[in-house]
Amino acid sequence: MSKKKIAFGIVVTALISSLLTLAGLAVLLGLNGPRAVDLARFLGVKRLIETRYVNEVDPSELMDGAIDGMVKSLGDPHSIYMKADMYKALKEHTAGEFGGIGVTMGFKDNKVTVVSVLEGTPGEAAGLRTNDEIVAVDGTPVTDFQPEEVAMHIRGEVGTEVRLTIRREGSADQEYTIRRDTITIRSVKGKMLDGTDMGYIRIASFGEHTGAEFREEYEKLEQAGMQGLILDLRENPGGLITSCVEVADQIVPKGPIVSVVQRDGSREEHDSTLEEPKLPIVVLIDGNSASASEILAGALQDTGAATLVGTKSYGKGSVQVVVPLFHDDGLKLTIAKYYTPNGRCIDGIGIEPDVEIAFQDGDTSDVQLQKAEEVLRQKLP
Repeated sequence: MSKKKIAFGIVVTALISSLLTLAGLAVLLGLNGPRAVDLARFLGVKRLIETRYVNEVDPSELMDGAIDGMVKSLGDPHSIYMKADMYKALKEHTAGEFGGIGVTMGFKDNKVTVVSVLEGTPGEAAGLRTNDEIVAVDGTPVTDFQPEEVAMHIRGEVGTEVRLTIRREGSADQEYTIRRDTITIRSVKGKMLDGTDMGYIRIASFGEHTGAEFREEYEKLEQAGMQGLILDLRENPGGLITSCVEVADQIVPKGPIVSVVQRDGSREEHDSTLEEPKLPIVVLIDGNSASASEILAGALQDTGAATLVGTKSYGKGSVQVVVPLFHDDGLKLTIAKYYTPNGRCIDGIGIEPDVEIAFQDGDTSDVQLQKAEEVLRQKLP
């Protein structure tokens, strides 16, 4: 038998073996004809790159890129693939402590803007300001990232540095090199407003401990003689829906808080057990109030338990689940949309305040908070 025939036989045998393997895998995965072809395309390209690409490749990197590409093809800025370092940063953030620079960011119109700078943090020390636009992180334009990836790239190990390119109105773009430090966030802070019997509670985000922190602050203000509450959800990007429900259970009257509806129509209902709200409430919202903060604001508005003051909220009415994968990485995937007690889906729409008031050029005080005080004063006995 000639060498050519032997070689041809080997190729044919290998091809048949590969096809049988793919067919068996397709059966195991329950794939139909077109999906089996897609699987063959994927594995064929992967194998071709591994064996013929001019440089040696890391198979794990190929898989990371394939997964990342699949998620990006959804066109959903809230669904992201997270490598090990990003996944770790997300878990640390929701736990309330992480390595970072101490800024809260807003994402609108493909721009990443600093909406607040925490006191005593590296960001404040470096001179970052509210309304600064973050143009690049470590030299990479933020337009190369999905919005929720930007924060993950800014966070990192304590003691390491991150380089931000900042655009500030009236100035040329400037680079800031900032050393990360441990950022411990208490997500809830409360106080009595001077000279009044009004309590004020600010929720910065919804982390693991937000429900307990809110209860603690609320009870302190009750003991201080609070007769009405201003709840500030401005610049609150959201967080854990479970923590949002814990807060809602303390101030939303008995009944629905939010309904989470998946693609197949299945619903997960979250209800309040509170028999009756204790106090009149006014809620402050703005264009950076998103996700879980909109769930809480929407529930309070729909049930008549609060008056909303400020400007229209962001409009993120989708729910994500964070799934650990196999190499300390993870997937954040949109799996459902949520609906307020009155059946509103505000995704891409936002929540309109009952009393609209925006900041104007030249304002030297918090006119929104002043309006909230005025509205709450009318509710007090």
